[in-house]
Amino acid sequence: MRDTPSTARRPGSGRGGFAVPARLRTAGLPLAALLGGLAGSAYLWTRDPHLPGQALPFCPFRRVTGLQCPGCGGTRMTYDLLHGDLAAAFHDNALLLLSLPLVALMYLTWLREGLAGRSWSPPLGRRGTAAVLGTAVAWALVRNLW
Repeated sequence: MRDTPSTARRPGSGRGGFAVPARLRTAGLPLAALLGGLAGSAYLWTRDPHLPGQALPFCPFRRVTGLQCPGCGGTRMTYDLLHGDLAAAFHDNALLLLSLPLVALMYLTWLREGLAGRSWSPPLGRRGTAAVLGTAVAWALVRNLW
């Protein structure tokens, strides 16, 4: 049997000399991200970040400066979304909540391309990267001055 490009053996491409299909190589990371997100969501479901003493991550920027970074409130926002409280989620981090549809679209594109055996990365470029960073800095300024 001849090796096809999607299953051709490469040095170090699999254990025991077995080929790893291209789809598994390219879809592995988005699938691992999905599993990690599901595991994190299951853990967060049982912890209320609005209460003190929960075993949850903290923001090192806020701990050092006392100011909120652009992502501060993300854990509380996720908890509120998991429990169906959209108003509280908006209060915790409005920009992050409003960006979720775009993040979901990008993730689904990454997963679809990975399952098709193609790698994908967001086509932001310099202007897109500057827009994302500028928006994050502006959001941090607004929420700390407001």
